[in-house]
Amino acid sequence: MNMIVAVDENWAIGNKGGLLVQIPSDQKFFREVTMGKVVVMGRKTLATLPQGQPLAGRTNIILTRNKSLKVKGAILVHSIEELMEALKPYDTEDIFVIGGEEIYTQMLPYCDTVHVTKIDFSYQADAHFPNLDKLSDWEITGDSDEQTYFDLAYYFYKYERKKNKQ
Repeated sequence: MNMIVAVDENWAIGNKGGLLVQIPSDQKFFREVTMGKVVVMGRKTLATLPQGQPLAGRTNIILTRNKSLKVKGAILVHSIEELMEALKPYDTEDIFVIGGEEIYTQMLPYCDTVHVTKIDFSYQADAHFPNLDKLSDWEITGDSDEQTYFDLAYYFYKYERKKNKQ
């Protein structure tokens, strides 16, 4: 299972219910990587999407405690157990957890690949992603050259969970 996230230099991902910054090439990368795949998100992340609607061209699964929530074009689940059951028909390589903070934290143990866009800037933030650089079971297996968007520098990284050495 995969995750995809954009973080600042402090691993922050959001503030007051929104993204820290929108970088067109990061959004393009997100679209290309997730198109035709399964995206798993929380209700708050759904609310940040255009018109608060599920992402077109993808199977959208929303993890929410709100049992009365109805979302056209999405599968709603109310627990990790229910989510794992809903994910069984799909290839784990085709599943992408897309946020927010609570969902990332809950789902990290189930994932083995994380696509991280690291922005070389520190934003005011109230939501964070676990710092993979401080977790001994994660390593960088791919990276890009420096990218820029106006005066912002950023990089695309691929983190993978280290395989257990037998």
